[in-house]
Formats: sequence, C-alpha cells, structure tokens
Amino acid sequence: MTITVSARWSVVAFGLLIALSWHVAAARAANPNTLWNIVHGKCVPDQQQHGDPWPCAKVDLTRGAAGGFAILKDISGATQYLLIPTRRITGIESPVLLAPYATNYFAEAWENRGFVPWALLRPMPRDTLSLAINSDVGRSQNQLHIHIDCIRADVRQALLSQRSAIGPRWAPLKILLAGHRYRAMRITGETLDGQNPFKLLARGVPGARADMGRHTLVVVGMMFAGDVPGFILLDDRADPAHGDWGSGEELQDHACALGH
Repeated sequence: MTITVSARWSVVAFGLLIALSWHVAAARAANPNTLWNIVHGKCVPDQQQHGDPWPCAKVDLTRGAAGGFAILKDISGATQYLLIPTRRITGIESPVLLAPYATNYFAEAWENRGFVPWALLRPMPRDTLSLAINSDVGRSQNQLHIHIDCIRADVRQALLSQRSAIGPRWAPLKILLAGHRYRAMRITGETLDGQNPFKLLARGVPGARADMGRHTLVVVGMMFAGDVPGFILLDDRADPAHGDWGSGEELQDHACALGH
C-alpha cells in the first residue's frame, strides 16, 4: 500500500511531533474529549484550509464529514496509530455504527495499516498486524478510536495454533489470551470491505446488540490454509468485578517486538 502523508510529516518535523505527543498524552489523562478536540479542532480545519492534516498523519473526507476519518499517531509506542471518525461518535456503543449505510471504520483502519510498517521502515506480514477498540469501561476517551498496531508475539502464536479450529461463527476460544476468555470467528478476504466487525458482533453474539458498550473487538490479519487471506475477529465482554475491563488493546504490542 502506498502511504500519502502530510508535507510536514517528515524527519524534520519529528521533534515537533514528539513534543506535541507528550502534550497530548498529558491532556488525554485529564480530558476524555482530547482526541475529538484534536481531530475536530485542528486536523480537519487544517486539511480543509491548507491541505495539511497536521497534527494528524492523514484526514480523509472523501465520504463527507459524516463518514470521514483521521489517522493520528499515538504517544504510546513507536508504531501505534489511531483511526478517529471526523463526526462525533462516542465509542463502540453508538447505534450509528450499526446503521444500514454506516462507514465501516474497521475496513478503513485496515486500509491504513501501512502506517505501522512505515514507522518500522520494514514490511510486516498481515498476521502481525491488528486493530482494536476498547469497551466503554476500558477506554480513556469519549470519541471512537481504533488502535492500529502490531499484535503481541504470544497472541500471534496462540492464534496460529488455533486458526484451523476457528470457524465462521462466534465461539469461545479454547485458550486464554492475556488471561481472558475471548470469542473468535474467522472471515476470509483480502480486505474488510463488505464485512463490518461491529455488525458481525451485533448479529452473531447473543445479547451483544443491546450491550455493545461492554464489548471489545480485535481484528487480526491472518493467512489460512491454501494461502487464503482473511482475519480472525476476537470479542470479549467487560467484567470489571473480575478484573476484565474489556480492553482488547491488551492484545497489541506497542513496542512491536515482531517488527524487530
């Protein structure tokens, strides 16, 4: 995939990005609207007025503001990026995500996974890359954001060992991931076009549609038998009383050991 980035998104501006990122990190700790303020107040206006999405790496408004999104480098880790809608959507619990013509934000996030190998300066196989959204109790921000980053090496190995047993319908994994019992299903295809993980969760897991906010979703690229490209989808429901905050981000590696 060819990545188009802002003219300022260069080695010359890297120091400014780091300084801004630390400022953003401090703001995020205190303000759950920080991501929305950055995208709505800075990235989108800069893209519209100057053709430059700074401080975001990318702003895509080709579907209009209602279906647009921004890509922002996260302070955590060298390779983590966030896909953030340019419309106000609080999180996974929003009914907007299940509307008939809803933007498939997971598909857009996968199409922009190339920012991760770009940061590493090396190609990464699809089964090393992942997307994650946390539950309403497992997140720090009240603007929908999908984490784009490497998968943990141990999680990758566990999924590789289980991939032949994962079917096209949601079912509990036989093994724990990060100490939690996830459900899993497989889908095939090079991309997620026409296969929206939010809708697959709402349709396929009993009770999920009425309780989406407590769920976390993770999408991991995979190659199945016969060199068939696809994905493993993972779902967990938050259970704070037992130490499970529904944070699928726990399966990602923001240090990206698989890239070194």
